[in-house]
Amino acid sequence: MAKVNRLKRGAPNRSSKVMNIDKLPMKLTAKNYYNHKTDWQYMSVSLFKEFEQCEARTLAILKGKWQPIINETPLLVGNYVHSKFESADSHRHFIRENREKIMTKPTKKYPEGHLRSEFKVADNMIECLKNDQMFTNYYTPGQKEVIVVGKIDGYWWKGKIDSLVLDKNYFCDLKTVDDIHKGHWDSVLHKYIPFIQAREYDLQMAVYEELVKQSFNKICQPYIFAVSKQTPPDKIAIDFTGTDDEYSMKTDLEKIKELQPHFWSVLNGEEAPNNCGKCDYCRKIKQLSNFTHATEIELN
Repeated sequence: MAKVNRLKRGAPNRSSKVMNIDKLPMKLTAKNYYNHKTDWQYMSVSLFKEFEQCEARTLAILKGKWQPIINETPLLVGNYVHSKFESADSHRHFIRENREKIMTKPTKKYPEGHLRSEFKVADNMIECLKNDQMFTNYYTPGQKEVIVVGKIDGYWWKGKIDSLVLDKNYFCDLKTVDDIHKGHWDSVLHKYIPFIQAREYDLQMAVYEELVKQSFNKICQPYIFAVSKQTPPDKIAIDFTGTDDEYSMKTDLEKIKELQPHFWSVLNGEEAPNNCGKCDYCRKIKQLSNFTHATEIELN
């Protein structure tokens, strides 16, 4: 995580889009949850992580000044798998809405096209989970795609629970990964770490646990089910039940409390965003101003 440098407060340049945190924000629905308009009123785990990576890039995207070029396929594969376990209607709707992206072009042999190779792998991932009794027992009974909201240290947050089982006090999150056992290099710790820590899924579970508690007045245990994109797929069920996990989650929430006031000040136009200097947006706007010595080039 890039260190957040505190900037001197400049003249306020408040955006009318940003809410007063003391007022009740707009109501979230399935239709508007992912709309950028809600990001000006609610923090989310994905938005928080984007701010951690590069504040300037995140703000430019929210303002519509930067449209990153991304490979949509990994996200579509994840949503394809998720929709299958949400409901049959959701899966059919997802395929209908994204048909051109998940199907090949029509040919004489396949007049309607056929699933692209990535989504054939996704079907294998689905079968892998469907045939697992533990996954079925834990994930299937829950209410799917439940929106939860609440305040963390005075600031509004939103979340969406993949499968919430309130009567048994737990919730599940479904993750699709390239390789469950692949190590991810952490440049701060100078060692390889698991995907859970690398993608801050532990922070996500800490936030969701807090939002579920505020939304339903219940403390629910988080579980993660992860399935890999390998052939055949691998899978794992992950819990957060030990004392070390409780400490880690408290640490995650403390990090949020430390960093979010600055992020909200950036959203409000009260502080200038920091540039990471390395992302696509920073490369695009970069202007040379001095020389870097040949021995001082930063490494990722």
